[in-house]
Amino acid sequence: MLLFFICASCSDESVDKYVPTPSPLQIPQLFQNNLLAPVIPTDNPQTVEGIALGEKLFFDPILSVNNTQACVDCHAPGNAFTDTNQFSDGVDGFFGSRNAMPLFNLAWNYDEKFFWDGRVFSLEHQAFQPVTDPLEMHNTWTQVEQKLQQHSEYPNLFEQAFGTSTIDSVLVTKAIAQFERTLISSNSKFDKHLLGEATLTPEELNGFNIFMDETKGDCFHCHGSDKNPLWTDNIFHNNGLDATITDLGLGEVTGDPADNGKFKTPSLRNLAFTAPYMHDGRFTTLDEVINHYSEGLQNSLTIDPLMKKVAQGGVQLSSQDKADLKAFLLALSDYHFIDKN
Repeated sequence: MLLFFICASCSDESVDKYVPTPSPLQIPQLFQNNLLAPVIPTDNPQTVEGIALGEKLFFDPILSVNNTQACVDCHAPGNAFTDTNQFSDGVDGFFGSRNAMPLFNLAWNYDEKFFWDGRVFSLEHQAFQPVTDPLEMHNTWTQVEQKLQQHSEYPNLFEQAFGTSTIDSVLVTKAIAQFERTLISSNSKFDKHLLGEATLTPEELNGFNIFMDETKGDCFHCHGSDKNPLWTDNIFHNNGLDATITDLGLGEVTGDPADNGKFKTPSLRNLAFTAPYMHDGRFTTLDEVINHYSEGLQNSLTIDPLMKKVAQGGVQLSSQDKADLKAFLLALSDYHFIDKN
């Protein structure tokens, strides 16, 4: 009888165990039409409870060493989850050397290389680094786990999301990654134009034609076209920012000199909200970015072959073409994404 009682108790616990509620990503029509399925790890499926936990952690300064900084402080919703400062400052007041990348459409980053230099290989692994980086949250994962474990709410939230109240760093980063995968931007004016729900101005339409023209803007090779709603190839390029490479970018990660000065192509979505631009935030306006590609290219040993007109400084756009190109680029900004977040 005692054996039966023990087994029955185990069975009851199994029956009563909380099962998270599946929450598949809501994939926009344009993404369904033009992209492969999103990258969702089999060991970290999207759930209502996991997403809610990840969002709470993203906004909670408890992850930092002195409870003063959260992920959201460098990735603000009103700026498409990036920072308006050139470099973000950490809990100790020190600044990094690169601009915070915006966070959206991350589930379609098929090569699974994150950061400007591609130094981590999944969204889950990306979330590990800011917590321990001395220039950011400057904490240890041991301390984070202890603080969360002693918190009045978190053990129960982890139990609901992952079936255990024992908190570790892997589960923290899984939850944050689940939340980040829900940050989907797909409702810009240009998106609506492609769906037949909006009409571009003549300037915006001409700007798109310049963007696609190999003899004019020639932008589509790295940033895609109307068939790529991500507006990035998610590949690493040296786009002619410097004649002398000081920040090695991808080259520092791979150790290959041929990769020196290469950085991940950022999406052109939401440019109205994500200034300053480039990996080091050197350009404060979109006009400066366009001027760089028009007449400011700098040659170096690893400059991308796609920068075909580097010898003349760039593609040499007229003032009107620059204005129209800017109008098109701004039409890729998703105000709905900003408002809902």
